[in-house]
Amino acid sequence: MPGLTVALLHYSAPPVVGGVESVLAHHARLMTEAGHTVKIIAGRGEPWDERIRLIHLPLIDSRHPHTLTVKAELDVGRVPLGFPPLVNEIESALRPTLAEADVVIAHNVCSLHKNLALTAALHQLRQETDFPTLILWHHDLAWTTPRYRSELHDGYPWDLLRTDWPGARHVVVSEPRHRELASLLNIPPEQITVVPNGVQTDRLLKLEAQTRSLLAATGLAQAEPLLLLPVRLTPRKNVEFALRTLAVLRRAMPHAMLVITGPEGPHNPANADYKRRLLTLRDELGLRSAAHFIAEYTPEYLPDTVVADFFRLADALILPSREEGFGIPLLEAAITRLPVFCADIPPLRDIGNDDATYFSPEADPEGVAALIAVRLRADPTYRFATRARRNFTWDSVYNTYIEPLLRP
Repeated sequence: MPGLTVALLHYSAPPVVGGVESVLAHHARLMTEAGHTVKIIAGRGEPWDERIRLIHLPLIDSRHPHTLTVKAELDVGRVPLGFPPLVNEIESALRPTLAEADVVIAHNVCSLHKNLALTAALHQLRQETDFPTLILWHHDLAWTTPRYRSELHDGYPWDLLRTDWPGARHVVVSEPRHRELASLLNIPPEQITVVPNGVQTDRLLKLEAQTRSLLAATGLAQAEPLLLLPVRLTPRKNVEFALRTLAVLRRAMPHAMLVITGPEGPHNPANADYKRRLLTLRDELGLRSAAHFIAEYTPEYLPDTVVADFFRLADALILPSREEGFGIPLLEAAITRLPVFCADIPPLRDIGNDDATYFSPEADPEGVAALIAVRLRADPTYRFATRARRNFTWDSVYNTYIEPLLRP
């Protein structure tokens, strides 16, 4: 799809702090990265991305002195004499900024009464035959919110917030809002699109640039679940057991993946051969796209900060070692709240006590895979995390909902 020019309209923009402002910034970033030209039209805010143009129109701010003066009259049911001139002034300011747009997305402008002169100006512009595609993005609905009821009155301009605008597309952010808006506008629910908000995982988890690069190269972000094995490649770590367990686990959990973060052990030349045998076993088990040795992507030790990222990204720790002197990964898993599946050997049992799930390092991988599947499926934290990663990352939200919405 060729790139579009998209205008995002709201009272304010970042760095103003607010839920809508945050969503606006994510939408602008995602649309820009998808090849669209994005400009934001707001009454307040500062540029934060050189790729995204910010156009200041002070009168569309919800806190502009003229807006507040007019709103005080409107809130008690009076349309002041200054309202029509303010509407016309905003309309004149908006017209050239919207003229080049293919799509205009108005966030909360047509559902809240924070600046009814802006709402009315947009409604007047909408009547013009060459007006761009208009998407009304409703985060909040004044008419269904009890705390606003005393500030809303029958007639113009308040009715603009509960009237279907012919030809405009309606978007809400949740199923409850979906039902509320359909009832408020008296339109079929299928005329309203639900587009959830999302989270930006790499920012939330403060992922390092190298971590982000590794995720892009491996596809590990799509794992359900992601098992972490943070060890060097030496035979006593029993990495082959983890590979065989993963192969069985994928029968029950087809998107399960494993990441082994360490390089070859540095003190024994035989470790290079061990690595080759592990890679061969991985391919024999059909796990080339599911079991990832970070040593294939970098010959260097991973910085501690990147290893820490994988502890935050993983769903469980697996440690099938035949011998350990201590077992630091168990403590790191505990601090990052990862469930632990580990070999039942004295050092690990001493650290994990009754709070880890144990198995013999010589056990049947079938049984260990079953332990992992049962434990994770019973864990609401894992289930919720999986659902959130699948459906509510901003990349997923954009690809599933927003980009299709921009199409004619």
